[in-house]
Amino acid sequence: MKSTIIGIDLAKNVFDVYVEEEGGQGITRCRLSRKKMLPWVANHSPALVGMEACGGAHYWARELTKLRHEVRLIAPQYVKPWVQTNKSDQADARAMCRAVQEPGMRCVGMASEAQQTVQALHRVR
Repeated sequence: MKSTIIGIDLAKNVFDVYVEEEGGQGITRCRLSRKKMLPWVANHSPALVGMEACGGAHYWARELTKLRHEVRLIAPQYVKPWVQTNKSDQADARAMCRAVQEPGMRCVGMASEAQQTVQALHRVR
């Protein structure tokens, strides 16, 4: 398992990020705009990244995979039990960071650009 775990809560304009080093040490929290997201993640050594599976998550998963990160998309219903406080974007990012470390966690497969194009065509029909 990677020594750095990153949980990212995706949103329309600003992403909440929670980073935890191995053993729970070196915790970092930040908010990043869309423009700053890729440069920020590129400055980190390869890590295990957890994100909630949603429409835009597949794009970000592909981009982060290009940067040598191991990305796992988690279905929203499996992240919810890990939120320990009131629901907020920062709490969701932390929950994803914790949930992605679970050995039996069910993850969603990353859709390729071609697969997403076919899905869009089926929706139009």
